[in-house]
Amino acid sequence: MWYRVGADFVVVIHLLFISFVVGGGFLTWRWPRVAWTHIPAAVYGALVEFAGFTCPLTLLENDLRHHAGEAGYSGGFVEHYLIKIIYPPGLTHGMQIGLGVVVVLVAIIGYWGFLHRHRWHLAHFIRTSRSGLGADRDRRYLHHR
Repeated sequence: MWYRVGADFVVVIHLLFISFVVGGGFLTWRWPRVAWTHIPAAVYGALVEFAGFTCPLTLLENDLRHHAGEAGYSGGFVEHYLIKIIYPPGLTHGMQIGLGVVVVLVAIIGYWGFLHRHRWHLAHFIRTSRSGLGADRDRRYLHHR
């Protein structure tokens, strides 16, 4: 029973991670420091799609399901849970590449919005950091925003 609960928990974590990979760039609009975790996550998510390797969370879920006496599944999380909803059966490598491109484009749009939204703050911070005038005051201001 606990293995099945663990496997279901991994599915929830996996779905949250995928949601963060796709939409995390938009979180930076409110919380800029999210970028430090989102950028590596987005790169990893795109690599999974481009290279076609299996995510460790998929392997963990399958292992937990086997221990629970259930059959695991072949392929990845996206193919097993999401593609059935979004695409017809028969995920091709080209479709995986397309998903990777979508992840990258959504991240670019999110970070473009972040830069557009915080342009004045970033420009002011860079200008004062270079001149040394008021840099400490501006860093404190940006830190507490």
